[in-house]
Amino acid sequence: MLPENPSLAPPPTEARTQERVKRGRNLIFLKDVAALGLTAFGGPQAHMAMMLRLLVDKRRYLTAADLLELTALCQILPGPTSTQTITAIGFRLGGPNLAYLTLLVWMLPSVTFMTVAGLTISYLDKDLVARLVQFVQPVAIGFVAYSAYKISEKVIHTKTSVALMVVSALLVYRFQLPWLMPILLLLGGSLTTFRYRKMPREQTIPLQIEWSNFVLWLGVFLSAALLGSYTKLLPVRLFENFYRNGSLVFGGGQVLAPLFYTEFVEFKHYLTNKEFLSGLGLVQAMPGPNFSFASYIGALAMRQTGSGLSGQLLGAMVGAAGIFMPGTLLIFFLIRFWDQLKRYRVVKASLEGINAVSAGLVCAATFLLYHPLPETPVNLSLIVATFLLLLWERVPSYIIVGAALLAGVVV
Repeated sequence: MLPENPSLAPPPTEARTQERVKRGRNLIFLKDVAALGLTAFGGPQAHMAMMLRLLVDKRRYLTAADLLELTALCQILPGPTSTQTITAIGFRLGGPNLAYLTLLVWMLPSVTFMTVAGLTISYLDKDLVARLVQFVQPVAIGFVAYSAYKISEKVIHTKTSVALMVVSALLVYRFQLPWLMPILLLLGGSLTTFRYRKMPREQTIPLQIEWSNFVLWLGVFLSAALLGSYTKLLPVRLFENFYRNGSLVFGGGQVLAPLFYTEFVEFKHYLTNKEFLSGLGLVQAMPGPNFSFASYIGALAMRQTGSGLSGQLLGAMVGAAGIFMPGTLLIFFLIRFWDQLKRYRVVKASLEGINAVSAGLVCAATFLLYHPLPETPVNLSLIVATFLLLLWERVPSYIIVGAALLAGVVV
């Protein structure tokens, strides 16, 4: 369809140049996502720290406030927070096609590692893996501490924000409950909503909500439940199990572990306690999303069918698809009208509280992640050195993580 005023359309050569520039930027973005997928150790909080450094500070794909908004939005939704966040960034930069590619590039390394682990669990040397990653966790905590500092610096500007950040950090630190985080985000946003009169007016447009992704999410949820009840095919039942968990879990991969253990070890006996704990340890040591644990369980669950390697690979793919699909569909539904929604002064005012609580969650995560570590001078020195290196030097994140892995091999 031609524009109403053809004279306003860019010349063909200029349009082609703009398209090439856009394609080149998208390829650079996907390369950055691949780098994150291979080096982002430490769970969602560390993932956000690395996104802040690479995607915000270095590449400037978005601002720190934008990243915090998207992360808070994803924390309110069920599903893998860091995966939804980076997929939403891809959607903003290049629409649905780039978002799907972003999702695949981000999850592929972790899913591949955990699939291989599921196929070779009997042959893996657990002590070797533990030694390899022994210095990665303190480095990841250094990333989280740096993220807490940078985010607080950028979004905390009022006494109300300071109060919300401190209170939310203390509550999350004291009560480690998965449902507490979305509640605090909503409460923080509600408290600052009353300041909407201080916000400048913007031209608002009526909300245009596209319901297709929400309907698709609900349709798959119900269809998978029905098919899972009436079919004896294990891949279908596995997909339903993982899709249901991905649709209902808040709080990230650490919340999935007890749910998976109850369902797949104690109730369905798809894998043993030892195999489960080995996989749980491995996924904590792998870069990328912890939800890739589902591909490991899917591969082991398919052993009982006698279908061999092909069946286990199918189980891994079903596990990955089932666990990542619901969160992706939900963020695709919400991100399409979020930019319209936040033009309203009430919503814009609520972002102050949401961002302050988000900063508090990252601050709390720094100390929560530190507690399980052995209190040795080496670990504390690595945390401090990582923080200072990020603060004053422009060393790429993958080099810092690579050095920690290399140290684990040598020491």
